[in-house]
Amino acid sequence: MDVKDDTTQTAPTTTTSRTVSRRLRLITVIATFGGLLFGYDTGVINGALPYMTDDLGLTPFTEGMVTSSLLLGAAVGAVTGGRFSDARGRRRTILVLAVVFFVGALGCTLAPNTAVMVVARFVLGLAVGGASVSVPVYLAEISPAERRGALVTRNELMIVSGQLLAFTSNAVIARVGGESGGVWRYMLVLATIPAVVLWFGMLVMPESPRWLASKTLFAEALDVLKQVRSQQRAEAELREVSALAVKEDQQRLGGWQDMKSTPWLRRLMFVGFGIAIVQQITGVNTIMYYGTQILTDAGFTADSALTANIANGVISVLATFVGIWLLGRVNRRPMLMTGQIGTTAALLFIGVFSLVLPSGDGRAFAVLAMTVTFLAFQQGAISPVTWLMLSEIFPMRMRGFGMGVAAVVLWLTNFAIGLVFPSLVSAIGVSNTFFLFVVAGVFSFTFVRLYVPETKGRTLETLEAELRARFS
Repeated sequence: MDVKDDTTQTAPTTTTSRTVSRRLRLITVIATFGGLLFGYDTGVINGALPYMTDDLGLTPFTEGMVTSSLLLGAAVGAVTGGRFSDARGRRRTILVLAVVFFVGALGCTLAPNTAVMVVARFVLGLAVGGASVSVPVYLAEISPAERRGALVTRNELMIVSGQLLAFTSNAVIARVGGESGGVWRYMLVLATIPAVVLWFGMLVMPESPRWLASKTLFAEALDVLKQVRSQQRAEAELREVSALAVKEDQQRLGGWQDMKSTPWLRRLMFVGFGIAIVQQITGVNTIMYYGTQILTDAGFTADSALTANIANGVISVLATFVGIWLLGRVNRRPMLMTGQIGTTAALLFIGVFSLVLPSGDGRAFAVLAMTVTFLAFQQGAISPVTWLMLSEIFPMRMRGFGMGVAAVVLWLTNFAIGLVFPSLVSAIGVSNTFFLFVVAGVFSFTFVRLYVPETKGRTLETLEAELRARFS
């Protein structure tokens, strides 16, 4: 009789657990289409730029403008998207971003000249920046603590998958229609498809339970938690979240004034800014945006460089799988430092090989090997930890705003690097340019070692209490 009772109790529990897990997976897949668009729209320029240069008559400076206008838009989109998501909700923000993604991609596709292309890329950047903030925060707030690392970094997996999709489709389109005019337009228009999927998918997704609690909508928050937790755990988690929401409402945490007047928040923002800068000054986006040109300069033909560049996308996806696996097993901080050591060493070798090896296949494949090694450490360690930590460290009531401001710093750093990279290479050469990134890597490692906290294994509420105590 006892055995029968146990079985009767276990079956519904197991069924509920499976239903909850399926619901959580579906939410993650739909939301991370924002990451896919982020990746595709930042990566597609890599292969489209050489063809666009001829059609639009681009110079090295206007090449930098076309590339970096998206990044400037992303800086604006990050802070406005963060504020909007705090005020109106994570889900609603992602729905708006899906529309902006569609409009921006269509504008780029139809651009008749450089000026329109720069404006359209800026609009597209608004969506990229908003997604870089809203999607990780949404996933962090809806995930259980023990799965937060894996689920939030699925967005990073979708980002690099979007970049791989861009690299692959660029190569295929170039092979099929490389001699026809405007082939780059076909590369750009593909980004409208996942934008439509994201919009329709988010229509049926729930709002973040922590955002609902921050607006004192506790009944609605509990309903969402019950979709992605067992009932007992949902009720216990709501008690913890609602207590913190009431406390933060009393302290009125939520914007610039609070950040300026609260010492521990100022220190936390300094750490957030540092984490953001650390990710970008590795020079990762010089590889993602200008990889084809780097490989061409190393000795590949234009078509071969496009094909070889797919290797960069493949290793990024594979490395992100490894990164997701590692995040469940090792601490964030040492993983970040290991990634910095690997990327800095790879950049050093790219500079050395470009300097000492004669032009030809030997140098071309040596540089390709080092770009692949660089991306293995970048996408397997630095990028997943960066976006995960930024989604974790800020207080609940200002999480979107805090991550948005940190993301502004990230995108402005990205913008500056994307803008000056072609001019730097033209002025001082590939080798010396990469040696500058090596120096930056040494400074980054020192910063992480001295200032970045560990965030693994805590609920967001427990982590907030620890960081408040540490930085007060």
